[in-house]
Amino acid sequence: MRTIGLEEHFVTPELVEYGAGSASIAQPERWREASRRLLDLTGERLAEMDAAGLDLQVLSLNAPGIQAEPDAQTAVARAAAVNDLLAGVVADHPDRFAGFAALPLQDPRAAAKELERAVKELGLRGALVNAHTQGRYLDDPALRVVWEHAEGLDVPLYLHPANGVGTPHVLEGHPELIGPMWSWGTETASHVLRLVFGGVFDDFPDAKLLLGHMGESLPYVLWRLDSRWGFHHHHGVELARGNPSEYLRHNLYITTSGVCSAPPLLCALLALGPEHILFGTDHPFEDMATATAFLRDAPVSEADRAKIAHLNAECLLRL
Repeated sequence: MRTIGLEEHFVTPELVEYGAGSASIAQPERWREASRRLLDLTGERLAEMDAAGLDLQVLSLNAPGIQAEPDAQTAVARAAAVNDLLAGVVADHPDRFAGFAALPLQDPRAAAKELERAVKELGLRGALVNAHTQGRYLDDPALRVVWEHAEGLDVPLYLHPANGVGTPHVLEGHPELIGPMWSWGTETASHVLRLVFGGVFDDFPDAKLLLGHMGESLPYVLWRLDSRWGFHHHHGVELARGNPSEYLRHNLYITTSGVCSAPPLLCALLALGPEHILFGTDHPFEDMATATAFLRDAPVSEADRAKIAHLNAECLLRL
């Protein structure tokens, strides 16, 4: 069965410095090995893909990527350069790789233009956004132009976690809770809800959002969101679709990246439907072979397995 992974990271020597913040939350030996493998685009990576039975990776720049750059002009130049490089790798191995663009969201109009160039000229399949950009989230009115282009081009934005702006008070004194084990998930889920309640999907009803890690827990809470929205003071916010879950079922697509466990997969299937779940490995932070074995052995129908493995990706990304 053809298998396509949608959360497959890389970095270039020029951009390694942006990931320094992530080093502080990982065990040093594990971080050194992950960093080495991030720099490898076509050597060990292809061999590991072959061994795991992963046919195609949709490559994306590792977090926080370009968004860590404080200078907007530098961000614009570096995003264009890394997207050109990525397009070259894809062109050299079209049967093995596709790509998500990096966007210089520090300059929203330039980011929208770069998304258009990346899709129309470079053949990339959308863009991956790493959490906030210098404290600005994707519901910011200035970034509506990026959503306008994404919807018009009919490509998804993949929202990936990164370190937050600050440490929430409840996590103070507990650095072990900061990072992908816990805080990144809650912050990314909150970012998605900002998009719902901030009106992004009312303004752009056909926009498509991809979310890794089995939906960052959101499939688990749909009923609760709707129940409490009906009870809650709306603070002047109204939703055209009525309930929050309607947006998550319509605009949201999730990947299995970094979650090789049947219970959350079955919950996601029941909550969102099989057309909205795609495969990912979270390479190099998780093991490709573990992820593909999980997909092969998951207690789902063969029809749903095929959708998750490749059919949904082929449709969503026009692969």
